[in-house]
Amino acid sequence: MTESYDQIHAVLQGYIDENHEFLSWLGATVESVDDGRMTMAIPYDEKLTNTRPSNGDRRPDIHGGVAATLIDTVGGIVFHTDFDDPIDAGAATINLNVNYLRPATGDLEATARIIRAGSSVGVSEIMVESTTPDGETREVATGQGSYRLFRSARD
Repeated sequence: MTESYDQIHAVLQGYIDENHEFLSWLGATVESVDDGRMTMAIPYDEKLTNTRPSNGDRRPDIHGGVAATLIDTVGGIVFHTDFDDPIDAGAATINLNVNYLRPATGDLEATARIIRAGSSVGVSEIMVESTTPDGETREVATGQGSYRLFRSARD
């Protein structure tokens, strides 16, 4: 790999901000990039919550689809840390499994790690945490994805 993890971080965040309207609308940010690992976040926003009557002392939970989107996204782009040419390569979802553990009541942060990166298929494992209104962090979802890897000619 010729690019540094800082370069990969900057390119991926720039791509989200400039070319991916849905992830940009969600407020998705690339938090960290490392060898075989990546973390992304989406801040809490009431526009992303389930509709239900409020009991006054608890804010609405984030819709599960937001966590699933985060799992799918970081689960695929983590493979950029494995590509010889991380800027010109890519991944597309083959299969995605999401397990919801408890409601998400605050900011979301998902960490993906590569389980296996073959020549054309990769598998990653993802864990999503959410902050609670009182500042605690707890695991709210886990996921596993299989991705078709599109390696560049340099790979």
